[in-house]
Amino acid sequence: MTRALVIAPQWIGYAVMAEPLLAALAARGERLTVAALPSVAPLFQAMPQVAEVITLPFAHGRLDWSARRAQARQIKGRFDVAYVLPNSLKSALLPWLARIPRRVGYQGEGRLGLLNERLPNPVGEPPLVAFYGALAGGLPPRARPRLQLAPGRVDAVLARSGLGFQGYWVLAPGTEQGAARRWPAAAYAALAEELHARHRQPVRLVGSGPEVPVCEEIAELARGGDCRVQAGPGTLEDAMALIAGARGVVSNDSGLMHVAAAFGVPQAAVFGSTSPQHMPPLNRHARVLWLQTMRGVEHLDCQPCFARDCRFGHLKCLTGIAPERVHVALQEALASSASRPG
Repeated sequence: MTRALVIAPQWIGYAVMAEPLLAALAARGERLTVAALPSVAPLFQAMPQVAEVITLPFAHGRLDWSARRAQARQIKGRFDVAYVLPNSLKSALLPWLARIPRRVGYQGEGRLGLLNERLPNPVGEPPLVAFYGALAGGLPPRARPRLQLAPGRVDAVLARSGLGFQGYWVLAPGTEQGAARRWPAAAYAALAEELHARHRQPVRLVGSGPEVPVCEEIAELARGGDCRVQAGPGTLEDAMALIAGARGVVSNDSGLMHVAAAFGVPQAAVFGSTSPQHMPPLNRHARVLWLQTMRGVEHLDCQPCFARDCRFGHLKCLTGIAPERVHVALQEALASSASRPG
């Protein structure tokens, strides 16, 4: 059996999009160990094809040369091949330092001496699932990510939270990519009130540590509904369980959007400055709200701009999407999933 080390992406959405690649590698007999930062490691524990997850002690965005050398000494001799998913130079250092015989990845940022099996950098931005899948020689058509939590994990989190399976809604209102990608807090609050009023079911707000303030703002504004914050540092595992057990999920274009898609949960995804054409939610129970494809709204010449902040200051690409439209989209997603296990 080939012993493979996978160097994982650093962002939640990108990590989710790597799952079809891992499934393909495991299907051809490779034993997979994933090396991941703590911020994404729980995702790979929800991929049954992964035999082991190594949580890397590196700081996000830093070289940490001494830590990488120490980690390389620990894994030296354990692997036959390494697949380096990120394109950065530092991502290729660990397999090189560990002297793993085959080191596979894209040419990326000047990694000529670090990788010995290099794919040329693609032109433009291909769909990410296919981008990663090329490292295994390609994937089946329409491959999509899937996550699977350990038995009892969802039940345990719901019991601790006082919730019933598919008896609540999840809002994931954050994004670490700037205000131009975040539907306004007031809009989320109005949607939370609408969901509670129409369905008499609670709403839970999830997100990472930096997203706690916007979650708290929404909970404060949504006075007409049972809307509570379950966000914070190190809560990805709980957020995954809450998403997996939810009746439906609403989010921005964010990592948790892709988590919901990988669980097959009915979802509505709001896109602002970005485009759903590159990294849409790969979920047949997803509905995307993007001004450029919506009827009866003003289309903007500046969209998509992919900026973190609106250069015009109006955020019309987000404020032009009314909470009522999002609620309708979520109900359409729910109707499409009538056969979902429950």
